[in-house]
Amino acid sequence: MLNLSLALQAELASMGIRVQAVLPGATRTELWGKAGVDVAVIPVDKLMEVDDMVDAALAGLDIGEAVTIPSLPDTSAWSRFNDARLAMGPNLSLAQAARRYHLAGEAA
Repeated sequence: MLNLSLALQAELASMGIRVQAVLPGATRTELWGKAGVDVAVIPVDKLMEVDDMVDAALAGLDIGEAVTIPSLPDTSAWSRFNDARLAMGPNLSLAQAARRYHLAGEAA
């Protein structure tokens, strides 16, 4: 979803259409119960209220964030992660498995 959102953002920007990916942490919704998880087991300091998450997402959209992580205090952490993620790009689809996998088979 992240790559799709970023690709759509790049493709549609010239048309004035904004696309944003929101990467929320644990948010108090009914999905927990539907998944069979008692929301009470989630530490209160790790569970965001829906209104706070939505407000942060909309604020992120207003300031032009392509990716909004509502609980992340320092956006430079996202920038470092994204830079590392993008640096792996050339090696994510190659004709051969990485050498370490061939070596693992030899050790067996």
